[in-house]
Amino acid sequence: MTGREHTETDRGSPVPASSAALRGALQAIGAGAYVVDEQGCIIAVNTRAEHLLARPAEELLGHDAHDLLHRDPHGQPLPRARCAMRQAFHEGRTAQADEDHFARADGSLLPISWLITPYDIGERAVGTLVVFHTSERPRGAGPRPASAGTPLSELERLTLLAETTTQLTSTLDVDLALQRLMALVVPRLADWAVVDLITERDEVWRTVVVHAEGDGLVHHEDLEGPMPPVPEESPMPLSRALRGVASTLAGPRTYRRTPDSGIAVEQRRLFDTTGMHSAAIAPIRSTREVLGALTLGRAENGVAFTPADLPLIEDIARRAGLALDNARLYQRQRKVAETMQNHLLPQMPGVPGLQMTARYQPAPDASQVGGDWYDAFPLSDGSTALAVGDVVGHDLEAAAGMAQLRNMLRAYAWSQKEPPSRIVQRLDEAIQHITDVTMATVVFARIEVAEDGHWQLSWTNAGHPPPLLISRDGLAEYLTDGHGILLGTQADAPRPDATAPLPPGSTLVLYTDGLIESPRHTLDEGLDRLRQHAAALAHRPLASFTDQLLRRVRPAGNDDDVALLALRAPGRPAEQGVRGHGR
Repeated sequence: MTGREHTETDRGSPVPASSAALRGALQAIGAGAYVVDEQGCIIAVNTRAEHLLARPAEELLGHDAHDLLHRDPHGQPLPRARCAMRQAFHEGRTAQADEDHFARADGSLLPISWLITPYDIGERAVGTLVVFHTSERPRGAGPRPASAGTPLSELERLTLLAETTTQLTSTLDVDLALQRLMALVVPRLADWAVVDLITERDEVWRTVVVHAEGDGLVHHEDLEGPMPPVPEESPMPLSRALRGVASTLAGPRTYRRTPDSGIAVEQRRLFDTTGMHSAAIAPIRSTREVLGALTLGRAENGVAFTPADLPLIEDIARRAGLALDNARLYQRQRKVAETMQNHLLPQMPGVPGLQMTARYQPAPDASQVGGDWYDAFPLSDGSTALAVGDVVGHDLEAAAGMAQLRNMLRAYAWSQKEPPSRIVQRLDEAIQHITDVTMATVVFARIEVAEDGHWQLSWTNAGHPPPLLISRDGLAEYLTDGHGILLGTQADAPRPDATAPLPPGSTLVLYTDGLIESPRHTLDEGLDRLRQHAAALAHRPLASFTDQLLRRVRPAGNDDDVALLALRAPGRPAEQGVRGHGR
């Protein structure tokens, strides 16, 4: 396998005599690949897998693949009972997954997607083939797969389709999906790849034109851009594909005749500019509609496409269509969620003598948008109410529950001239009966000028992270008093009130847990990080303070939304005339 013939693994499992041929078969696969025997020990591995794992074959052959490679997202050994690949191996079935991790030789993690399937290894023995791919490009990963000069084998076709499925369905970003599609087909199938997409306004846009050059892909933006309308009756290949008709072969001669439409003119320009001598054009379809067309072209590769190539290209285009449709639906959902959230969140009121600003950052995943909120509004006695909270759940239902909770809190706070604790207790008593909210956290406060002329904060905390108060000199402390249980758990539980002065020039920060929580560190570490950066930024103007705090403190990879409300007291007692700033 690496210049010598292996006849058995380190664990004593027999290896087929045809192991050299087995390795040769794996070399044709453009992704990492290895084969394990019935005990799960690696008996063959391709060069791509060696590069990706940074391990020579000698360190892989004979070892139990699960024990050697499989890790959880934190780099810890993955229990066999939790390993989906191991379960599929024992059941002898084909399976795949989009997000898993292998360990490299240096201990670093390699994020992978994988396909596993039973595989005949000869001599009446059955092994298991594992094909894995990563979006990362580790050092020493070697060159990209060379362009195909001969038709792909069935194994290569299976591998390419499996890679297409795992790569395209593991993202909900249209641009990233197209980038991955290009990397899959160029140069493996073609020198050039072109994607024309139909927009939601039924306009055609030449979205991507790439060419294989050296070890990478080069985008040709001069060939991209808006396209003429799709003719209803045109027999030309691209026009047919954009109408959803079956895939077609094309060449320069196809577009030499008098053009029947503007699209035909653009196609002639494409062939003239790229030098393509052969192209295959397939529709990109979802289950509901035609989304566009995929054009694969060959220029440097002298082998022309044949009708035998079309089924594979159609399969790739079909998988691309499903992935792009999911990405578009996701983007629509995200837009709806963000629009709803932005309309529900209020503008900051102007309060003489105070500066106020607020920020809301939605979660990266549209399904996570919705539960976090903030509010600030005047009360009937002349004081100002502040609130920040989080409805349990992360979806549009949570956003709707947030709106119910916020509006009820406003009504109680305006009509009932009571301490914050009593307002929140009334809210807690009501939500289980007249809202869909099951549980929520909230800090509700009122701010007013005390008898000594300084601003004063009184508040109650229902299971929410504590407010942070930073002096003008950068001393930061959490206001941990007034803490009670979260809403929806025990409505009749007494709730405490707390009071604290706001020194001249001090800054108060109310926030939701998305600012401090992360799977990568503890809650205490997140709170310490927030306190450290808030203290360092205390001298900044309030808008800059808030933006920088959000940028510095929000954990990387955070999958939760964040609401942040900041308030700054005037520099002198009861100083007037400094108007609040809207968010």
